[in-house]
Amino acid sequence: MRKIRMTIGTVALTAELFDTPTADAIHDSLPFESTAQTWGEEVYFATPVKVPREADAKAVVEAGELAFWVEGNSIAIGFGPTPISRGDEIRLAAPTNIWGRALDDVRLLASVEDGDAIRVERLE
Repeated sequence: MRKIRMTIGTVALTAELFDTPTADAIHDSLPFESTAQTWGEEVYFATPVKVPREADAKAVVEAGELAFWVEGNSIAIGFGPTPISRGDEIRLAAPTNIWGRALDDVRLLASVEDGDAIRVERLE
């Protein structure tokens, strides 16, 4: 299983990548750096990756699922409700490609602020 590390502000998350075209594109682009943006209880950040929406893309995700927002060429990590959530669900702005899963507690991302530095790298 391919693994990566995402250092987002002071939070380091290890994640496993699924066998999807989006995961392949992200893996092939590593390492890269970006800047955090927040939206409710979601952290997202731009990537050098451009991929089409996959057939199983979804807007409501589980905590820990790593999503790729196609329209923004961005990785999105939801860890709680966003401004458009209904109840406690984690609803992202649009259907996203699910390409991996965080192995650490994504609720740690609550400490991340807009503008925090991000580095994404392989763990192989």
